[in-house]
Amino acid sequence: MSAVDRAAQGWAAAQQVRQNQYVNRLISDPELRDNARVAYSHAQKAFQRIQSSKAPASALLDDQKLHAELRTAQHNLTAAITALREGPVKAKKKHRLRNLVLLSIVTAGVALVVSEGLRNKALDLLFGAEEEFDYTSTTVASPPPAAPVAPPVTVNGDSAATSTVDGETEPAAGEPEA
Repeated sequence: MSAVDRAAQGWAAAQQVRQNQYVNRLISDPELRDNARVAYSHAQKAFQRIQSSKAPASALLDDQKLHAELRTAQHNLTAAITALREGPVKAKKKHRLRNLVLLSIVTAGVALVVSEGLRNKALDLLFGAEEEFDYTSTTVASPPPAAPVAPPVTVNGDSAATSTVDGETEPAAGEPEA
C-alpha cells in the first residue's frame, strides 16, 4: 500500500469519526471538553498514586488523597456523561421579526388612543372622509302666520282712527276732519 492510499484511508476515517454525534458534541461543547479533560487528569493522578505505592491494596483503602482524586474524577466524568446523553443545548429562538411586528402594533394602538388628530385621520382613511351634511327639505314650507291684527281703535265711540308715529290720531278714511 502506498503512502497516498494510506493518507486517503486516514482522511476517510477522520471524516467518518467527524460524523459521529458524540464526537461532534465533544468538539462543539467547551464545558463537555473541560469535564472530560479534568476527569482524565484526575484519574491519571490517581493511577500514578496507586502505582507509586508499595502496597496498592492498602493505598486503595487508606489513602485519603487517592480517594479525593477518584471522587473528583468520578464527579467530572458523571457530568460529561450526562452532558453527552442530554444532547446539545438548543439556543432559544429570539423571534425578532415577530417581536418587532408586535411592538409596532402596540405602539400604533397607543398612538391612536392618545392622539385625536391621528385617530380622526385613521377613521377617514378607513371609512372615507366625513361629509358635511346640509339638510334641504323636499316639502314646501308654509308661509309664516301673519301677525295678529289688532281690533280697530275707536275714539269716544266714534269710528276707528289710526294713530301716527308721534302719537296723534288721524281720522279714518272717508271721515271729515274735525
